Amino acid sequence: MFDYVVIGGGAAGCVLAGRLSEDPAVRVCLLEAGPPDTSVLIHCPAGLAAMAKTEMFGWGFTTVPQAGLGGRAGYQPRGKVLGGSSSVNAMVYIRGQPADYDHWAAQGNPGWAWADVLPYFQRAEHNERGADAWHGQGGPLNVADLRSPNRFSQVFVDAAVQAGHAPNRDFNGATQEGVGLYQVMHKNGERHSVAKAYLTPHRARPNLQVVTGAQATRILFEGRRAVGVQYRQGGQLKEARARREVLLSAGALLSPQLLMLSGVGPADELQRHGIAVLHHLPGVGRHLHDHPDVVQVVNAPRLTELFGLSLRGGLNVARGIGAWRRQRTGPLTTNFAEAGGFLRSRPGEAAPDLQLHFVIGKLVDHGRKTVFGHGYSLHVCLLQPQSRGSVRLASSDPLQLPLVDPGFLAEADDVARLVRGFQIGRRILQQGALAQYGGRESPALAAAQTEAQIEQFIRRHADTIYHPVGSCRMGPGALDVVDAELRVRGLAGLRVVDASVMPRIVSGNTTAPTVMIAEKAVDLLRRAA
Repeated sequence: MFDYVVIGGGAAGCVLAGRLSEDPAVRVCLLEAGPPDTSVLIHCPAGLAAMAKTEMFGWGFTTVPQAGLGGRAGYQPRGKVLGGSSSVNAMVYIRGQPADYDHWAAQGNPGWAWADVLPYFQRAEHNERGADAWHGQGGPLNVADLRSPNRFSQVFVDAAVQAGHAPNRDFNGATQEGVGLYQVMHKNGERHSVAKAYLTPHRARPNLQVVTGAQATRILFEGRRAVGVQYRQGGQLKEARARREVLLSAGALLSPQLLMLSGVGPADELQRHGIAVLHHLPGVGRHLHDHPDVVQVVNAPRLTELFGLSLRGGLNVARGIGAWRRQRTGPLTTNFAEAGGFLRSRPGEAAPDLQLHFVIGKLVDHGRKTVFGHGYSLHVCLLQPQSRGSVRLASSDPLQLPLVDPGFLAEADDVARLVRGFQIGRRILQQGALAQYGGRESPALAAAQTEAQIEQFIRRHADTIYHPVGSCRMGPGALDVVDAELRVRGLAGLRVVDASVMPRIVSGNTTAPTVMIAEKAVDLLRRAA
């Protein structure tokens, strides 16, 4: 018997398990469906390229066909390994805009305004630049500047400044707007996943049990109180019982699925799959949304110091392996998306509504397509999409992935903003700082010139930038799933703690906000104990 059973060893789950087990009187069990995070591809930052191509530590999600993407099914990579997506992503440390959290509070979620959540960001953080009014030191999660940034990341920043955008050294400081190099979740030239930050140093605690290869199949209830979790490990069904609470941290795609498999969700959806309704909660699986993103690729054969498939590129990687093994420096410390920015798609916008990620290589189809030669890419991402989708059950089989429908580009405003963002990105790439190196737009990109052609390019090529949220939304309304203390409405002993609870997506990458949510949840749990 445990005090808490945590479902999911991703960013939120690792925080919960690490923090709650600080009290030696509290017994914690963490269930993770994937394997331990022992692969060198996880710990070497550049290993993310190999993991993206093979998805060896992923769930293999695809979306249902998206009308807004011309009927294409999108790709939804989610980490299936200890550390979750923080073990396979690009490690960019971004919190979002203060207004994001003030909006959460204004939607009926007291305690979630910017002034409330900033201390949790600071508590989590060890920023190598030092502590100030915005940043913390001494926290578990190491935040650093890149050790060996590629010089072309700064060239991109110079081009953006030439295009009229302000430089910004700290996107998590006084203002988010501008262009610059990203800070990353690295430590000593290695990935610093949330598992490495919160879990690895404490695996020897006698009151912490971490179970890998354990896929949760059902939350167990006595009446309307959650009392444990049924999970499958090695072909056997097992149980982990919780004396205090079950904490669901399986992420925006799997948390709603597990609730529905357990009889919690829209009654008609459950009945359609022959699942007995324990608690009709119609908002489960609703309000899924994500950052839509389109990539502009530039061919630059002469720039062999950028990543690419060529003889010179292979030699660069071989030398990089030696530098990383000896000193944890060199090109393999890259996260590829080294630079970027936050911009307004037009002057009248109240805040930046676009995010850029500059990639030091040619990125096609999420890096899954083999592309020869050298070049660079620019992601253009919409920060506050209006489109909403859903997570639904494919069947009552817990081992079958759910139906994921982010509803990309269903709203005309989303398309219009991405078209403007595309044009802004192109103007940056055409500035002298970059143009002097002779790069040429890929043929498909070069053919998109009019607004109508650009819209068609976006619909043919846009997809996720890996930030699904909202499917177990926090709030006081009839379609909300958890309250402001993350308790599942109408039930006892069960909370959802992950990105699925976000009432509206944050303006940036989602790992740091998910860590914050879990840090705050720990305080909520301790007060309730």
